[in-house]
Amino acid sequence: MTVIRCPENDGGTIEDGYCDVCGLAYVPPAVPAQAAVPAGPSAPAPARVPAPAPASARRGPNGCADPECGGHVVDGYCDTCGLSATASLAPAAPAAPGGSTAGSSGSSGGGRTGRRSRPTRTRLGEGLVQVPEMPAPDPTTMLMVDPAVPEGHRYCPNPTCRQPVGRSRGDRPGRVTGFCGVCRTSFDFTPPLKAGDEAGAYEIVGALAHGGQGWVYLAKDSKVEKRRVVLKGILDSEDADNRAAAIAERRFLAAVDHSSIVKIFAFVEHAGAGYIVMEYVGGTSLRELLKRRRDGNAGRPSPLPVAQAISYILAVLPAFSYLHRNRLVFCDFKPDNVMLSGDSLKLIDLGAVRHLDAEGGAIYGTPGYQAPEVAREGPSVASDLYTIGRTLLALILNFRGNITKYRYSLPPVAEHPVLEQYDSLYRFLRKSTAPKPDDRFASADEMRDELLGVLREIAADQTGEPKPAPSRVFGGDNHLTGENPDGTRAGPAWAVLPTLRVDPEDAAASTLKALPDTDPDTLAQFLTAISPATVEVRLRLARARMESGDEAAARALLAELEAEDPWEWRVEYYQGLLALAADNAAAARVAFDSVYSQAPGELAPKLALGLAAEAGGDLAYAAKLYDIVSRTDDGFTSAAFGLARVRLAAGDRAGAASAYERVPRTSAAYVDAQMRLARVLGTRTAAGEPSRDDLAQASRVLGRLDLDPGRRAALSRDLLDAALAMVTSGAVTPGEDVTVVGAPLRETPLRFRLEGVYRELAKQAGGNRAERYRLVDLANGVRPRTWF
Repeated sequence: MTVIRCPENDGGTIEDGYCDVCGLAYVPPAVPAQAAVPAGPSAPAPARVPAPAPASARRGPNGCADPECGGHVVDGYCDTCGLSATASLAPAAPAAPGGSTAGSSGSSGGGRTGRRSRPTRTRLGEGLVQVPEMPAPDPTTMLMVDPAVPEGHRYCPNPTCRQPVGRSRGDRPGRVTGFCGVCRTSFDFTPPLKAGDEAGAYEIVGALAHGGQGWVYLAKDSKVEKRRVVLKGILDSEDADNRAAAIAERRFLAAVDHSSIVKIFAFVEHAGAGYIVMEYVGGTSLRELLKRRRDGNAGRPSPLPVAQAISYILAVLPAFSYLHRNRLVFCDFKPDNVMLSGDSLKLIDLGAVRHLDAEGGAIYGTPGYQAPEVAREGPSVASDLYTIGRTLLALILNFRGNITKYRYSLPPVAEHPVLEQYDSLYRFLRKSTAPKPDDRFASADEMRDELLGVLREIAADQTGEPKPAPSRVFGGDNHLTGENPDGTRAGPAWAVLPTLRVDPEDAAASTLKALPDTDPDTLAQFLTAISPATVEVRLRLARARMESGDEAAARALLAELEAEDPWEWRVEYYQGLLALAADNAAAARVAFDSVYSQAPGELAPKLALGLAAEAGGDLAYAAKLYDIVSRTDDGFTSAAFGLARVRLAAGDRAGAASAYERVPRTSAAYVDAQMRLARVLGTRTAAGEPSRDDLAQASRVLGRLDLDPGRRAALSRDLLDAALAMVTSGAVTPGEDVTVVGAPLRETPLRFRLEGVYRELAKQAGGNRAERYRLVDLANGVRPRTWF
């Protein structure tokens, strides 16, 4: 068994991915994966993903080089997608054999359909949470004083040997130069470039670090005054032809131009080695940030606050979207490769970037971050997204076995409170790091949309303030209360729950938008006439069949779509609606739970799952989901009503009252919520009887409402009737200190006031003589006995 020594502590040994002395998580150097095997005739069909947009002279409405982006150009870059103002998207390369395109999973197989959504702003925290700024230190303070490869990374350079060399023995330090004791190959673990050396037009200042692909140097640009640059080795070879070929192969990196990606200036050769010359980005890497937190925590790992970590990932995703649109994959994303500076961040290491259609050559990746299929099938958009999910995992969790037991899986939820607390986050990580590429997100844009939704949920929970935002996939709340006036659940489910938006990239999107607002049967006739019958057309037709009552036809359409594309989770959403409308709560719960896992940042699936849980009698789980939805977006008023409903059923009067209070004043459901709040506080319910304070508060709620005479009189009657019953039964102590609808909490005043309300209701009965007589009889019956 090979013993791995900790590179940060000479006395430590790596066990389960962590040093047993200092506790630092061990990140092995990036190593080439096995070259990808070209897909042959028997290879599975490539994923069906939309091809990238071709280069175009058109621009967005506010000047962005991407014609589909609505961002503004600020300081030379778009403030939405990060694209350079002078850039144009690279034209799509010819499709590889078999038809794979940018955004596909390469040769990973499957029938996954992607949904591209426009990138959103890259500001740290997205305006939802505060993210501390990282000061940029003087780069000269970052230079290594006595540069040498860490002892734990010293191995014989002979690829057929690779024995540990240069290791310490007892009190004798390890040698940084010498010969392998096994094969006698010479080694030198000091940087080949020294301060003052010149590589082309760049003067070396010193060594900054040693990475998996060689030394990294700080240098001065002799042609641009005061500009500092970084030189990173790309090849150590004595073969001039191989060296020139390697540099030529990497020149495409100079065309990469994005505000969140380090800029490549040039390529130079010096003393038999090639170097990338790139922008110097001062700041702190995410790996260094984790190390500082550990050092400040007595050597114990200290993960980042979850909202802060998510903010960093959100900020870097537009850069991945940019790379993928240009048919490039990053390959080796991890905390080491993200630099924080002030309130921004950049990807700082492009050494492993490849073209999606590149064949052969080394594929670099890091154990614990690299997707399981890369060694067999090569890198892809899906494998890049996998590294992003694993990086987020590393930022927020302190878990052992990240490169052993849990190298390709998530640790148990029960061992990590943050995953238990935020189920949406756990589901996001589970989808991001799914073992099969086609089970992951289809694009960086889709991944970002869902992660932003997760952040909104977390931010709302931590701040106590709603963080609403429109969804690109679902419409808003489709029913203000989700229930009938008597408090029972409204239905059918397809009419109550949010609708799906039409994918703007569907070929029939504009046609669907122009359809008239008509009855379901007529709409179905229009839809069946549309050709071609795209996915969106058939989804809308399925809903029309549901609305017309032809559930069998709706199910047949959905089954057809599911057979064509098993990853089309919108089919499952409609299947859940049908199941819930048919009172099959168990089937609805299964369908909506699956949709929740596919779209963990969306609120609509949680609302639907809550309704299914309530229908199935699982009030605790329903309350949890309703709580998340209404807390995150108070525009989902039906979630607040649902939360109050299940809390009342569970006997939680105060909880139900607080749920109704979540409905904002600006909502059309506000008056209904306040009236139900008054009834919860001031009447007998399944949650029990009101207290004296509850009666008084209910009366105050009624007093501040602007109601029509009929609704005011009806609510006044209910409150007075409950108060009178409480007083006469002895459940509450009478007194002048509490008033209900203007009457002191005593029997006689309450009777007089209730009598007046009944007579007011009788007047409102109008020509309904029977109802009027009934109300007058009630008024006479409640009137207190007097001498007159």
